[in-house]
Amino acid sequence: MRRKTTIAIASLIGLLAAGSYAAEKTYTFGIVAKSNNNPVFQAAKTGAEDEAKALGEKNGVTIKIDWRTPNEEDPQKQVEAIETLVNAGANGIAVSASDANKLTDAINSAVAKGVTVVCFDSDVPKSKRLANFGTDDIDCGHKVMSELAKEMNGKGVVAILAGNQNAPNLQKRAAGVKEEAAKSKGIKIIDTYYHKETPQDAAAKVEQVMQAHPEITGWAMVGGWPLFTDNALKFAPGSVKVVAVDALPAELGYLRDGHVQVLLAQQVYEWGTESVKMLYDKAANHKDPPSSFVKADLIPVTKANVDEFAKNWEKWLPK
Repeated sequence: MRRKTTIAIASLIGLLAAGSYAAEKTYTFGIVAKSNNNPVFQAAKTGAEDEAKALGEKNGVTIKIDWRTPNEEDPQKQVEAIETLVNAGANGIAVSASDANKLTDAINSAVAKGVTVVCFDSDVPKSKRLANFGTDDIDCGHKVMSELAKEMNGKGVVAILAGNQNAPNLQKRAAGVKEEAAKSKGIKIIDTYYHKETPQDAAAKVEQVMQAHPEITGWAMVGGWPLFTDNALKFAPGSVKVVAVDALPAELGYLRDGHVQVLLAQQVYEWGTESVKMLYDKAANHKDPPSSFVKADLIPVTKANVDEFAKNWEKWLPK
């Protein structure tokens, strides 16, 4: 009887110790976005940190976010960040790829060493990443062109502004614009224009193209880069219709003054929250996402709802 009592007490102590260990468990998740200079990734960082805090409180654990994002886009620095996180013992890594081809080997190496990798915003589909959360980029292109065609009454000349030519998500969006444009006999795509993803380079590209092709009556911007700076659009409000992806604070003024008709907001805050959820589920519960692609719907922002949408940025951006 005494032996059974001793065993029972030992078992109870073991269970309490296990519970104590679980309560003290710490997870570290690395986040490697494209660039610190882009507010969409600052929103993602806020989302990741908020979700880490919420999940930690709910599950009695500590979740740390190790933000390893280059100041400007640089795929080689992203590769180095992934390697550093693996060597530091991260439990998982979330990546938005500037160049999928250059990041594939780094992601595969991380996975081979037992580190779960998920993507957000810009996928690395040929890698062994667990899943991707973000925009359906072909569908995004369709929506940009569909909204633009409505504003142009189904006729006119359209230019596509497409950012980094090596980013697979942007390539797909441009392809989606072209597919949708083909449905309107009155719409002509003049060309796709790539550029460095800085506001200055993008604004200069728009101005250069408009000078060379004054017949353009619509811009399909699969990213909102030129709208991150003031006075980027030199034409009179409404004379050229513009639909762009993202709805950052700097872009919202272009809606208010009529230079832009529709902004399609990506779920940039959720890039962070959903990435952390996927990494935690895998690390703590060995649970995979429902599919390898988790779609984030776009949110149309127009002059009618711009002020309400703007309130989100008060919460998402660092004070």
